[in-house]
Amino acid sequence: MDRRLSGSYKLSCLTLADLRKRKTGVAVLPLGATEPHNLHLPYGTDVFEAEGIADRACEAAAKQGAKIVLLPTIPIGSNRSTLAFPLTLNLDHSTLSAVLRDITESLESHKVYKLVIINGHGGNYLRHILKDMHGKTRVFLSLINWWEVGAALRPKLFENPGEHGDEMETSVMLYLCPELVHMSQAGAGRARKSGLRGVNEGWVKIVRPWDLATFDSGYGDPRKATREKGEKYIDFTVKRIAEYLVELSEAPFTKTFPY
Repeated sequence: MDRRLSGSYKLSCLTLADLRKRKTGVAVLPLGATEPHNLHLPYGTDVFEAEGIADRACEAAAKQGAKIVLLPTIPIGSNRSTLAFPLTLNLDHSTLSAVLRDITESLESHKVYKLVIINGHGGNYLRHILKDMHGKTRVFLSLINWWEVGAALRPKLFENPGEHGDEMETSVMLYLCPELVHMSQAGAGRARKSGLRGVNEGWVKIVRPWDLATFDSGYGDPRKATREKGEKYIDFTVKRIAEYLVELSEAPFTKTFPY
C-alpha cells in the first residue's frame, strides 16, 4: 500500500473502532491549491507537497508518542490571481474561511482543541482568517507555511531562488512525486518586472495577475533542481514540524496556554 494511504494517525484510514480506543490531542490539516506550476509540474503540486510533508511529520510525531490525527487534505485554495490559466480552481477567501471555521467547529465538538494547518499555497492568506476566528473557538490554531520552515537552508541548497515552480519546489516534487515531474518541458521561469518602482522594490503590495507577471506560470528557473536537494529540504522541514507537533501534543491545555 502507498505510504500516503496508511498510518495509524491518518483519519481517512481509521475506523470507528480505532477512534474509540484512542485519544486525539492535535489535528493536522494540509491545505493546498489546484493551479499550474510552470510547464513541468502538475496542477496538484501544492496538494502533493502539503500532504506529503504533513504525512511524514505526523508519522514522525506519532512515533514519538504524539496523540495526533492527520485530516484529509483540502485540495483547492484561493487562486483568483491565476484564474487566467486553464482549469485553475478557486475558493474565495470568504469561502475558505467558512470551510476552516466549520472544520474547527467539528473538532471542537469532538473535544479536539489543537489544530495545525500545514499550508502549501502562497495565495492562501490565512493569518487574517486565524485572527478573525480568535476568541470564537476553544480550538488553538497554528499555521505553518511549509516552505518557510527551512528558509535558512534554502540559500545553501538552491542556486536559483524563485517563488513558484522554481528550483526549490521542483526539487521537492522530484523527491515526493518524481513520476509527475517532466523536466524536459520545464520553462525558464522568467518573470516580468512591474512598471511601478515601489512594486519592484517590494514596499508597495499588489495582487499580481500571474498571467501578466510570468510567461509560463513559473517564477524562478527550475532547471538545476535535483531529487537530492529536495530530500535534504524535506528532511529538514519534516523534522522541525514533527518537533513542533510533539511539543504541542504534550503541552497542557491550561488557561494561559500557550504561555
